[in-house]
Amino acid sequence: MKTLSLDLRERILVSYDNLEGTRQEIADRYRVSLGMVKKLLQQRKRTGQIGARHAYSGRKALIVQAHEDQMRVLLGQKPDMTLKELRKALGLDCSLPAIHYVLSDMGLTYKKRHSALANRTARTSRGRAKRGAADN
Repeated sequence: MKTLSLDLRERILVSYDNLEGTRQEIADRYRVSLGMVKKLLQQRKRTGQIGARHAYSGRKALIVQAHEDQMRVLLGQKPDMTLKELRKALGLDCSLPAIHYVLSDMGLTYKKRHSALANRTARTSRGRAKRGAADN
C-alpha cells in the first residue's frame, strides 16, 4: 500500500471543508478508503499535520534509555549478573535476547573474562620417543 501524496491529502481535506459531500462520497471521488479519510481528519484534528507519519509507525521499544542507564548501574555493582537477574531487577517483561541485544549495542558483553593471567607454562618435551629406541 502506497502512501498518499501530500497533494491528494490536501485535496481530500479541502473537499471535506467545503462540504462537497459526505466522507464516503469524498473517499469514492478520490479513490481512497473511508477509513483513510477518517484517519486523515483525525490526524489533522489531533496534531495539526496532514503529512505521512512513518517515523511513528512500528513497534515501540520496551527497553528505553532509562533502562540502559539503570543496567549500567546494576552491572557496575554486580558485573556477573545474569540476563535473567537483570530482567528481574529492571522489572521488564521482555525476552532475554532483547536484553542481550541492548547490552551488545551499549558495548557491554556478557562473556566473563578471567581476572588471572593465562597459564604460560612451556612444554617440557618435544614429543614422544619411539618405542624401543635407544640413545646412541
